[in-house]
Amino acid sequence: MISYIKGILTAVFVDGIILENQGIGYDIKTPTMVDRLPAIGKQCTIYTYMYVREDAIGLFGFLTQDELDTFKMLITVNGIGPKVALAVLSTLSVKELKLAILSDDTKSICKTPGIGPKGAKRLILDLKDKLEMDELEEEPLREELFDETSEDVVSLTAQALVSLGYSNSEAYRSIQAVENRETMDTETLLKAALKKMIF
Repeated sequence: MISYIKGILTAVFVDGIILENQGIGYDIKTPTMVDRLPAIGKQCTIYTYMYVREDAIGLFGFLTQDELDTFKMLITVNGIGPKVALAVLSTLSVKELKLAILSDDTKSICKTPGIGPKGAKRLILDLKDKLEMDELEEEPLREELFDETSEDVVSLTAQALVSLGYSNSEAYRSIQAVENRETMDTETLLKAALKKMIF
């Protein structure tokens, strides 16, 4: 019904915003994204989804179409309503969520308030086939990370991080963040990746 709203940001809350357009203030529920919004009084565009039930109507908004599409996918999962879907997108970015799903990483998904191990497994099972793997950045790196037969530096470092208790997603993000990783040996890359975990 409403694809997006372009207007003036008049208020920001932990779980939503008020966006004014043509004299109307729209109360829009959003993931936590205070640090990504423009300043109060500035114009912004929010991609929206209207959720309608017999006892409630809610307007949910996102800064990108990709976030909106992911939200729509999440609420198709049995047991996940709009509030939990927003919590997921407040906990993980779209790319982090997709990586967690594609690598069966229930640990990262369980960081979301309201989702336990069973819910995380159901989410992965329901959404895995709907994701496009080519949307993830640095696909060759992702393939290296999860190639258990590989003995190269990246794969061995990822395996070491996982053995230390980190999730596949955390290992991926920390190694991806290391500059010049292709010139490092396993020990050096592991130390650099662990620093990325800390900071």
